[in-house]
Amino acid sequence: MATQPVKTAVYRWEGTDLKGTPVSGETSAQSLAMIRVQLRRQGITAGKIRRHSDREPRRGKSITALEISLFTRQLATLIKAGIPLLQALEVIAKGFEHKTMRQLVSELKLDISAGINLATALRKKPAHFDALFCNLVDAGEQAGALDVVLQRVAAYKEKTEALKKKIKKAMTYPIAVVLVALVVSAILLIKVVPQFQGVFSSFDAQLPAFTLAVIALSEMLTQHGAWLFGGGCLFFFALGHRYKRSEALRQRVDRWLLKLPVIGSLLRLSAIARFARTLATTLAAGVPLLEALRAVAGATGNHVYKEAVLRLQQHVATGSQIHVAMGATGVFPGMAIQMTAIGEESGTLDDMLNHVATYYESEVDSVVDNLTTLMEPLIMTVLGVLVGGLVIAMYLPIFKLGHVI
Repeated sequence: MATQPVKTAVYRWEGTDLKGTPVSGETSAQSLAMIRVQLRRQGITAGKIRRHSDREPRRGKSITALEISLFTRQLATLIKAGIPLLQALEVIAKGFEHKTMRQLVSELKLDISAGINLATALRKKPAHFDALFCNLVDAGEQAGALDVVLQRVAAYKEKTEALKKKIKKAMTYPIAVVLVALVVSAILLIKVVPQFQGVFSSFDAQLPAFTLAVIALSEMLTQHGAWLFGGGCLFFFALGHRYKRSEALRQRVDRWLLKLPVIGSLLRLSAIARFARTLATTLAAGVPLLEALRAVAGATGNHVYKEAVLRLQQHVATGSQIHVAMGATGVFPGMAIQMTAIGEESGTLDDMLNHVATYYESEVDSVVDNLTTLMEPLIMTVLGVLVGGLVIAMYLPIFKLGHVI
């Protein structure tokens, strides 16, 4: 007779440790009694315990990447000062005003007090600490240089977030302005154009084709606007859901984005900067090259470059030098390849890759500034065409009213 699999559930609990400090967390167990036994072994007096499905929703804001960077920087500073890891986590937890972040650090402290290392505790929180972060911390723990690695990880995350902010800055402003222009145009078509249409209908005159087209668009939005808006929202929701689930669709979208003028150049420079910065950080932490390349592939932010890094890893595994393998992929510029070659020959690959990352991050800055300068007149043109076109369409018949009267 086959044995039945043991069923476990996730429980959320709150209690106090041996010092009387409030602690909380989540633990998997077969029953409520087992949870109490596990907590008692860890020196925790349990208070409230609830099943995962029965628990109340968490309050407070979600944890941002900048807060994770701050946590990493603080932890590195405290460990470098000679403070034990558990005490350092306790100090950091008390220093955070963010309730959810304070709870996250407390859970890490609890896991480590149970006997696991920091990297393993971080891997239990994949929503906040990705595989690259955990691997770097693991390498630092094994090398006995956790404070140095954490400093590098903090610097890496700060630079990465700064790069993301630059990309968002370049994208958000024009998209927001165009959306506002579309909303204003829709309001004019639904509320204002029908008023003009009532005036025009009292005159027996042929309206200009442009005006008739705008009136037809206004009638369509008035009669079917709710359906069109709902259908559009449903389409974009389905497209977003499909994008998350389909690897092939993400690859096609990423390839298409790289072909766009200006935007494609921005994304390409950003991917190269991320590749160089991430590889430099992993190599400086003592991670072997092949393992580092595997971790770097997912950090480029683009599937085209992810595939290129994985091919690069295969070439390096067969004995090729990394700069030769970079040239074989066909997606890295000559300057990045040459600087990597110099780093390999001089034995300072991580330092040279940091220089590569800094150079391409400055290029991203330049492209963002140029894009912002270019977008301002372009956005004004779009606004003029959308709003001005509607105004002209409504006033064209008025210019001909003299002939009718």
